[in-house]
Amino acid sequence: MALFPLPDVGQDNNIRRMQMGKDEKRSVIITGSAGQIGSELSFALAKRYGADRIVVSDIRDDTEGRLEGAGRFVKLDVLSKDEFGAAVRRNNVDVIYHLAALLSAVAEGNPQKAWKINMEGLVNALEVARENRCSLFVPSSIGAFGPDTPLDDTPQDTIMRPYSMYGVTKVSGELLCDYYNRKFGVDTRGVRFPGIISNVTLPGGGTTDYAVEIFYRAILEGRYTCYLKPDTSLDMMYMPDAIKAAIEVMEADPAGLRHRNAFNVTAMHFTPEMLAAEIRKHIPGFRMEYKIDPVRQAIADSWPNFMNDSCARKEWGWAPEYDLESMTADMLEVLGKRAAEGGLEI
Repeated sequence: MALFPLPDVGQDNNIRRMQMGKDEKRSVIITGSAGQIGSELSFALAKRYGADRIVVSDIRDDTEGRLEGAGRFVKLDVLSKDEFGAAVRRNNVDVIYHLAALLSAVAEGNPQKAWKINMEGLVNALEVARENRCSLFVPSSIGAFGPDTPLDDTPQDTIMRPYSMYGVTKVSGELLCDYYNRKFGVDTRGVRFPGIISNVTLPGGGTTDYAVEIFYRAILEGRYTCYLKPDTSLDMMYMPDAIKAAIEVMEADPAGLRHRNAFNVTAMHFTPEMLAAEIRKHIPGFRMEYKIDPVRQAIADSWPNFMNDSCARKEWGWAPEYDLESMTADMLEVLGKRAAEGGLEI
């Protein structure tokens, strides 16, 4: 049963309840395709559905070349609803992955801009999805939680009072997506991502960026200065699992979804010191130092130590493939090969 009752599909509103299986063809647009998740998701979707059915978009001018082969490129400002809608209609889009947003640390440095991009962009995505009968994926985050949230084994449904502007926009976004699903029948879905670790794309201003930067510094310099305290525990996920979650939740049978916006998903949780210790198993001389960034530390302290993702496991079969040990080994292998070829820099 859905969390909210859906309107009668006979009502005169643009309702389309997507029920396509994984083998059926979809036409997809990804906003924020140049971002950490967007760039890798674009290629994964192109491989799954065919590049001819994928539209990659971003406002940045340097995006097209980096996404060659992932689909047709459209320069898109998500703050322009007309531009957004035209891109969807022109390309006969069925599914929107709306990833354009400012991340936690960057958002805290410019909260007004973060509200504008994260919220006005989302409202435009919801309206475009409603008017054009599209399914819509919108990622949420552990940033949606706050210090009053149970920090250990954080439930799917719990108090959410974040202290950061990023978190405020994520909670607001979850509520808006639920509203559009209940009011207009828009097939909105999402997951609450933990920190994401990638061996392809550099981070873009998040609180958990250290968990990517540390690998580059370990390989290139043998040392890293971390901006979070050594015992700061946070949920994390390797990028292949993040892409897997984003695709699988959109392909799930809607009849099985009690929750939609958004599911807790996680794969591992660790502290900076735990990650450093795992790296030392491969690079024994690696040294870790600390210079605490009070802004990012305050944000991290308000986030869960680890989430309970049993609802995602039950409702659509979520199961991660990587843990701390396997993720660390793979990161160092991939980045180490790149460094040997002279192609690793940060």
